[in-house]
Amino acid sequence: MTKYSTQKCYTNKKDGQTIKKSKENKEVLWKSNIIAKKKLLIFKITEEIDECKVKNIRRRADYEIERFMPKRVVFDFDSVTFMDSAGIGMVIGRYKQTAMLGGKMALANLTESVRKIFEMSGVLRLIPEVELSKDYLEENKEEEVI
Repeated sequence: MTKYSTQKCYTNKKDGQTIKKSKENKEVLWKSNIIAKKKLLIFKITEEIDECKVKNIRRRADYEIERFMPKRVVFDFDSVTFMDSAGIGMVIGRYKQTAMLGGKMALANLTESVRKIFEMSGVLRLIPEVELSKDYLEENKEEEVI
């Protein structure tokens, strides 16, 4: 007998950020920034990444990547408290999409739990980790759009 998840996700827009509400009405924020001149796209993800939330993140990330055609994509996991295998699949899928478009991808600000998952799965051998510091942003910053 197969069990299916009955959890539903809801998405609303607020102040240029995507606000997702789960069935428990808990807000999950995530934000994407593009630095236009250097074609750097940064996805800042907060809260947890599970099967329900991955669908929305994947859809939005695909849209942003195809829209801006960035040379570099960085996923910032600064506030991610939990991630399951669906999150790994989402990251690898965006890596393939970015590579297919001639870009490169990196991971930044990995929390301890997320770093362990990426190390065990071998993702860190495929996708490099960068320090998303002010120096990194300054060397890639000329004009910021959304």
